[in-house]
Amino acid sequence: MQVSSLNEVKIYSLSCGKSLPEWLSDRKKRALQKKDVDVRRRIELIQDFEMPTVCTTIKVSKDGQYILATVVTFEILSDDYSKIVFLHNDRYIEFHSQSGFYYKTRIPKFGRDFSYHYPSCDLYFVGASSEVYRLNLEQGRYLNPLQTNAAENNVCDINLVHGLFATGTIEGRVECWDPRTRNRVGLLDCALNSVTADSEINSLPTISALKFHGALSMAVGTSTGQVLLYDLRSDKPLLVKDHQYGLPIKSVYFKDSLDLILSADSRIIKMWNKNSGKIFTSLEPEHDLNDVCLYPDSGMLLTANEAPKMGIYYIPVLGPAPRWCSFLDNLTEELEENPETTVYDDYKFVTKKDLENLGLTHLIGSPFLRAYMHGFFMDIRLYHKVKLMVNPFAYEEYRKDKIRQKIEETRAQRVQLKKLPKVNKELALKLMEEEEEKQKSAWRKKAKSLPNILTDDRFKVMFENPDFQVDEESEEFRLLNPLVSKISEKRKKKLRLLEKEELRKEEPEEEPEGKASDAESSDSSEDEKAWVEEVRKQHRLLQQEARARRQEQLREDQRTILQPQFYEIKAGEEFRSFKDSASKQKLMTKTLEDRLKLEAKSGMLSVSDTTVGSKQLTFTLKKSEQQKKQQEAEKLHRQERRQLRRAAGHLHSRSRRGRPFH
Repeated sequence: MQVSSLNEVKIYSLSCGKSLPEWLSDRKKRALQKKDVDVRRRIELIQDFEMPTVCTTIKVSKDGQYILATVVTFEILSDDYSKIVFLHNDRYIEFHSQSGFYYKTRIPKFGRDFSYHYPSCDLYFVGASSEVYRLNLEQGRYLNPLQTNAAENNVCDINLVHGLFATGTIEGRVECWDPRTRNRVGLLDCALNSVTADSEINSLPTISALKFHGALSMAVGTSTGQVLLYDLRSDKPLLVKDHQYGLPIKSVYFKDSLDLILSADSRIIKMWNKNSGKIFTSLEPEHDLNDVCLYPDSGMLLTANEAPKMGIYYIPVLGPAPRWCSFLDNLTEELEENPETTVYDDYKFVTKKDLENLGLTHLIGSPFLRAYMHGFFMDIRLYHKVKLMVNPFAYEEYRKDKIRQKIEETRAQRVQLKKLPKVNKELALKLMEEEEEKQKSAWRKKAKSLPNILTDDRFKVMFENPDFQVDEESEEFRLLNPLVSKISEKRKKKLRLLEKEELRKEEPEEEPEGKASDAESSDSSEDEKAWVEEVRKQHRLLQQEARARRQEQLREDQRTILQPQFYEIKAGEEFRSFKDSASKQKLMTKTLEDRLKLEAKSGMLSVSDTTVGSKQLTFTLKKSEQQKKQQEAEKLHRQERRQLRRAAGHLHSRSRRGRPFH
């Protein structure tokens, strides 16, 4: 189960993770769960919740007991799954009952969507035609169609409060009809109203989604990625929300408890406030989306994807878990006790104005930009490359900012430690002495300031955790200790020499040329000799200790008496020589050509030429002892049968007249 957080809204993905094949045995499934952590931690909320290829439509029954998913458009007419209507791509309409297929009919043109009018028992079909076909289920016949002003219709919906029928056209309009009088009562030009100052339209927007809410609210989704919220008493939209991907809107849902609207295209699901348009949260699945379904009165979200596995997401803020999986509430509460922060280190947030300054507005809608809040996320490497091309002097500004930050950090790190830590006291004392000497040195003003390890949080554990205690008895420490001490002495001498040079520049008199260099060379040569002697001494001590350990191990081996070990051979098996394994190992070291020659000599392999010029290779597998015994038994059985068989050569058949049969 994966957890993502956006705007402090937790989203739990219940369908992610590995799925186990059905043909695996229970024993192998348990073995995989022990080995693989992802398999062990997965939550299989609904078993086998997947399709053979893809899923295009997903819905929940009115009673909340059944989830239906298909690859065609369908509508549930009853509270459960006992009455369902399917609209196929080949113009056929199928009616299914609880027992299965019931009836099939056909419409004149290809259909794209349909809705059911409960008061009149009419099915309204829209598709590749200007007419809206009506099929009355009570009378069992087609009624006169509704003639629209559009060339084609994409989607339709019926208001459950007053029964208003609305259809979305490819011209970007929404036509509203009264089923009682079969007359058009309203027309909305959504294509014109969807164009705002910030949107960029390259083609005529068509209506791709339509959803009523209550008696007066209606949401319309366009093919260019805009969602328009209407009040039926006005022809102007109350709010226009842009997904900023340029992809057709697939589904639109209303969430009354939080005044939210859920809109989805093939890439992202956005939840935003219907009054202000402010984003509440968003969700980007791994695969492209075809349909979204919000489980009634809960925070569960179901998605139909361009993949066999369908998505299940749980958002506790939207509502509680369904009754049949109420354990999710307890599970999410336990996970929220240990929150994890989400950091986007590899991405850079940019606004639309930043994209215009960088000349990257043509990347909107591409995989390089991910819409988020009032801007986009883009790869930090791409951002730096483009920024360097647009502003070549940006590096100098960046360098000055870094230098200023380093200076401020060093000022904040000048803290005097009053007591030594519990771990690595010698190392801490040495670092403190070096820091004090640098502070007293006049050369400190011109030297590059380096951070102090004692005040750096990254090395804090080294002086608190006993596992990081320096082992002074180890071989590495004893060999490197002379080198470390030598480096520290050289550092101190270098600081003293630099101080002397500073004082020498201030004094008018100069020392004779070559005197300081001679003293320095003599001191360095003496230090090198002392360091070499110390390293040799440590080597000799280590060799003596290793020799003593080997002698002690040899004495222990001599005191132990080796006893013979016995092995029991299983019943029905024969003892084989140890030479067989050695011969097999030698055989495996040979080349393929040599192995083929050896097998040809032993009779296991034969190579022959065919009539068409190719090679024919036949080989016989090496037989086991059991197979050899079985073949010997069969051979003895055949010999016994031959001995018992009587000759029939003295019997002759009587010749018949007529033509012989050939």
